[in-house]
Amino acid sequence: MTLWIDEPIWPAHGRLFAHLVSDTSYAELHDFAVGQKLHPRSFDGDHYDVPQERWQQLIDAGAALTTGVDLARRLNASGLRLRKRKGDRGVSRQLAVPFPNGTSDVDLVAGRAPARDDQVFAAMVFVRDARGRFAVVYSIRRDEWGSPGGWREPGESPAENAVRETLEETGLVIDARQVVPCGYERFTPHTDDNLIEPGRPYLQVFRTGLDVDGEPLSEGDDGIRETRWVDPTEFVRLCSHLFWWPLAVEIYPELGPLER
Repeated sequence: MTLWIDEPIWPAHGRLFAHLVSDTSYAELHDFAVGQKLHPRSFDGDHYDVPQERWQQLIDAGAALTTGVDLARRLNASGLRLRKRKGDRGVSRQLAVPFPNGTSDVDLVAGRAPARDDQVFAAMVFVRDARGRFAVVYSIRRDEWGSPGGWREPGESPAENAVRETLEETGLVIDARQVVPCGYERFTPHTDDNLIEPGRPYLQVFRTGLDVDGEPLSEGDDGIRETRWVDPTEFVRLCSHLFWWPLAVEIYPELGPLER
């Protein structure tokens, strides 16, 4: 077992916390956390926050004590570190995700502050109607269901990107002022032939809600095979196996619980 924990010196919510990590795999980390009954919400993308009163229990269970500096070094060396901004919530780091243009590691991060416009190459948007149903589209290129989204065009903002893609893929007209940032996907390509643009690794994720239900969907553009409104249960069935699903559950907890 290769689990590491630092000293409980990090203040938050009126308490002190330590960080628990694995430098081998997320699976090892989650298995240990489940065995020690750590709350799932204490996971922050690449580590668990451990309250001071639980610290000795985890050491007794096999976590090795180290410094915060060494813990960060081990995470960096293992490729398991998920970097995020202050105020964001690390959701998951997905390793070696296959895409039509190559393989990438993808960090899933929830947050209300958008990524910098000049670093965003694409956008997607969770669209919900008044009945709580989600608009989903079947992408021919990716050969899978998902939310509307796609690559950004020159001169448009990420929000305009999300509005345009939703219109093209579903026929829905959404108000850019009602398109709310809720997280992002950050890509680290494994090969140089990936289409991710240098310096623009972010896919901005938005959410929006419609005041009506039953708004008809178009058949989509040439890249879309089918469009549907689906309830949460059907959304889970169609998409819960996909790499971005942990971010959907973070934004819409009723879609969970998330199985790690």
